[in-house]
Formats: sequence, structure tokens, C-alpha cells
Amino acid sequence: MEPRIIWLGHASFLIETDQGNIYIDPWKLKGGPKADLILVTHSHMDHLSEDDIKMIKKDGTVIVGPPDVAEKVPGTVVIGPGDMKNIGTFKVECHAAYNPKKEFHPSTNKWVGFVADIGGFRIYHSGDTDVIPEMKNIKNIDVALLPVGGTYTMTAEEAAEAVGLISPKKAIPMHWGDIIGGREDAEKFKKIAGCDVQILEPKN
Repeated sequence: MEPRIIWLGHASFLIETDQGNIYIDPWKLKGGPKADLILVTHSHMDHLSEDDIKMIKKDGTVIVGPPDVAEKVPGTVVIGPGDMKNIGTFKVECHAAYNPKKEFHPSTNKWVGFVADIGGFRIYHSGDTDVIPEMKNIKNIDVALLPVGGTYTMTAEEAAEAVGLISPKKAIPMHWGDIIGGREDAEKFKKIAGCDVQILEPKN
């Protein structure tokens, strides 16, 4: 069965699979199934929420994130850009995520985006990033989860540029509707992206 991608608002997602549940950057949750794997891109409060992690964690839940996440969540499997991990039946790739010309997400922090490979179905969550050269190294993506809200991350136009580098089969806009960005950004991205775009409604 193809994984089911559920947008939980902002940059937060639940991926339901036959092998278990993957959360990415869980934040402002109102409940939900327990997590088998939690991926956290960086330690900003709208991406790393210790309370939300406690809500969905169970015995055996694996949490993966960069060093600053591990400092706040003991037991986190520490990763960095370029790393790959096999976690149960899941394969996790880590890719760089940063702002080349803004101070919000410096490259020196070694924050990440993730590719979750679920039986060969590959979902890329970019984390908080602008368009960066490293995106050329992200291959064979079925679904790309890309920010479109601007200011701290890519605008709709920049996200469309990222699609040109990544060449995903489908893209889902995120990082809009809370804190920064609106539906107009998601709609603009849908019009100009060079791939199929699905705008999700938050299910949280």
C-alpha cells in the first residue's frame, strides 16, 4: 500500500504506512496514533515540540534529529547532512537545510531535511531551507514536502525552482497557514511548479 501522507499543519506531517507511523516535526498535535519513527529537522520551537513528542511516543519509538535536537530529547539518534540510517524497515537519508543569505537557518548549524524511503517510495521533507545546491543530490523522489511561506524559508517561486532541481513526481506545499504564509502562496506554487501539486487541508 502506498504511504498515506497527512498534513498536520505548518511543517508537521504524519505518514501512515504498512510498516508503522512516521511523524515529521510534530507540533500543535491534538492527538493521533502512536509513532514508530519521529524525524525532527531542527530545534526551532515550531519543529521540535517536546510535549508533542511525549504525546505520540511509545515503547520502541525511534527519534532522529541533529545534535541540537538530541540535547533536548535524550535518546535521539543523531544525524547530519549526508547521513543515512536504516531504522527497522525504513531507510532515512539526511540532506542539508539552510538559508544561504539569511540568518534564520545558518548552514553551520547542520540542520537537515529528510528522505524517508518506505519500501522504495521516497518522501522528501525539506526542513526549513531555501533553494540550495545540495538539492541536486536528492534523487528519485515520489513526493516532495516543500515550504512556500517565504521569510524564513522558500517563497512559492523559490519552491518551484527547487522542484526543478529535485524533479519529484508530486509536491505538497507546507510552512503556510501558521506563523507565515497563506493559501495564496500554496495556490501560486501549484500554478508555477513543474510537477503535480496537491494542496492538503490540515488534519489536526
